[in-house]
Amino acid sequence: MQPVDVLDVLPQKPPFLFVDKILEVVPGEMAVGIKVLGINEPYFAGHFPGKPIMPGVLQIEAINQVGEVALLMDPRFKGKLAYVTGCNNARFKKPAVPGDVLVITTYVLDCESKVGRGKGKIEVDGKIICETDLTFYIEK
Repeated sequence: MQPVDVLDVLPQKPPFLFVDKILEVVPGEMAVGIKVLGINEPYFAGHFPGKPIMPGVLQIEAINQVGEVALLMDPRFKGKLAYVTGCNNARFKKPAVPGDVLVITTYVLDCESKVGRGKGKIEVDGKIICETDLTFYIEK
């Protein structure tokens, strides 16, 4: 696999970028990325002081961004924007905290029209801490 520069693929930029590196990608089908949670992540200061936890909505956004890499590396969607339109069956099984290495896997289940579906999970030390189903809209 060729190296993937997430800054070249994703429209999101810091501080709203929640994937550090892509480990694997099958364009249009799936991607695996990682995010290393450092104590200096800006959201940790207020969520929660003295007991920092990555907000669940940002975990879902991380799943989305890894899925966007899979989607936007497909030649059919290069240069497009994909917007999350729904999140279903989200489950948070353990908090994501500073020092965790999030392994984020997202599958694109359907993207044949302007509306698509995906499914993703985040693992820490081989254990699922978050999973969700997503729907998205592809701007054409």
